[in-house]
Amino acid sequence: MKLLTSILLTSLFFFSGPVLAQFTIDAELRPRFEYRHGYKTLFPDNVDPASFVSQRTRLKVGYKMEKLNFYLSIQDVRVWGDVVQLNTSDKNGLSVHKAWGEVLFDPRFTLKLGRQEIVYDDHRIFGNVGWAQQARSHDVALIKYHKNALKINVGVAYNQDTESLTGNILTVNTYKSFQYVWLHNDWQEFSASLLVLNNGLQFIDSEDEDVDETRYSQTIGSHLVYQKKKLSFFGNVYYQFGKDRADNDLSAYLLGIEGRYKLSQKLSIGSGGELQSGNDNGMPSNGKNKAFTPLYGTNHKFNGLIDYFYVGNHIDNVGLLDLFAKVNLTINSKHNVNLAAHNFSASAVINGTNNKQLGTEIDITYNYSYSKDVNFKAGYSHIFPSEGLEIVKNNFDENTNNWGWVMVTISPTLFQSESTKTQL
Repeated sequence: MKLLTSILLTSLFFFSGPVLAQFTIDAELRPRFEYRHGYKTLFPDNVDPASFVSQRTRLKVGYKMEKLNFYLSIQDVRVWGDVVQLNTSDKNGLSVHKAWGEVLFDPRFTLKLGRQEIVYDDHRIFGNVGWAQQARSHDVALIKYHKNALKINVGVAYNQDTESLTGNILTVNTYKSFQYVWLHNDWQEFSASLLVLNNGLQFIDSEDEDVDETRYSQTIGSHLVYQKKKLSFFGNVYYQFGKDRADNDLSAYLLGIEGRYKLSQKLSIGSGGELQSGNDNGMPSNGKNKAFTPLYGTNHKFNGLIDYFYVGNHIDNVGLLDLFAKVNLTINSKHNVNLAAHNFSASAVINGTNNKQLGTEIDITYNYSYSKDVNFKAGYSHIFPSEGLEIVKNNFDENTNNWGWVMVTISPTLFQSESTKTQL
């Protein structure tokens, strides 16, 4: 809390000289109650379900000038009760979610440096994972160019444990480096993006830490959107190749398509499917890995909200075929309800069965916008597993598997200056 106060006072101090600038201070408080009885994995016998309240608190400072943008987001993520009363220090403490500066060389060309969220298209390969209280951000150098409907981004990241005199060992579980190019163009009824990503994971020999190398995989693909009047289509096509961390040859793909139709101003429906390749029996074999990994996407957004697939799990496994249908009902300007049904099956052979069926899932979410600064959300998910999912999760207890949550987001703007030449 002392750090938050110091940031606020320091920001106001700098807001004290003549300059053409805009200065904003925003805050966010987001507590969320969850009941977990089979969230992410099948519920086992002889244990109790989990119930808790997690909370994200953020203070966000933005500063815009003619040739410079600066942004700082400090956050605290905690579970209610994880620190005793009258404590002298917090369990986790504050962290920096964003800290970046953007140099505007001209209206079309900028350089953005520092810790920042990377979000492209529908979040499939790069997303901010906003559902997670901590969310995701990267330390990256980003060159951005846009002219009319064309956008080009080039990003470069390189990670290291600490400043050192020798060696380049990265012991934390993240990528060593990546480089990517993202291109996007809009037409009247159609838009398309192309992403080319070179992703490096460091391998360290467990018997000799001096032996290390960075092994690179490549992901190339496109996100496509077609919209005309009440009808919309969305598509994803991605292919991965190169090497995985274990030095297997990688050859994997993702194919996705979704159609949406607006029946009225209040009701819309949609359906589609997504296929991600996988490995027979759930493991790479013969030096080959056929399982697609969606890398840094907002995976909670896809393949069911109860997070059985690709949310810290199901990596290098049997892949997934997700066939889904969705209904969105806007009751009025404040109330909204979403319903989704998923049918899951493996895209590769499951060891121990000839059936690739994994199960079905129902997701219901409700959204209530109380005011501009206050929002309420609630959701319930229920998954009905098949034999294949029991084998994949190695749980045959046949318990009920469901998950419910309620979340409140309070996000006021604490201060905002006019974008004029002001005595700061």
